[in-house]
Amino acid sequence: MHELSLCESVIETIMDNVRTHHFSQVRRVRLTVGRFAGVETEALRFSFDVVARGTLVEGAELELLEEPGAAWCFDCSETVPLMDRLDPCPRCGGTRLHPTAGTDVMIKDLEVI
Repeated sequence: MHELSLCESVIETIMDNVRTHHFSQVRRVRLTVGRFAGVETEALRFSFDVVARGTLVEGAELELLEEPGAAWCFDCSETVPLMDRLDPCPRCGGTRLHPTAGTDVMIKDLEVI
């Protein structure tokens, strides 16, 4: 369950910002979750709540924004959108693709007081 370790990293990063900027509470956390990141959103939500307990992030709303997938096609030399990592290039049908978007989980922004 790598969602737990992802949430530990997210909460650690948020808490670093809390200490640096002297926030008193985190109300909302928005994460971008790439289509190809291999993340189960329900497991991510559950893990977030567990890891946030006892921190200034506890009780914060978690909003997940999906980042679409994209890849560079070596056959047609174009960056193309992909719905599934194993799909062929929608432009030329090629299968030699390198993902360029949709592989990460990142903090987009925070709502704090």
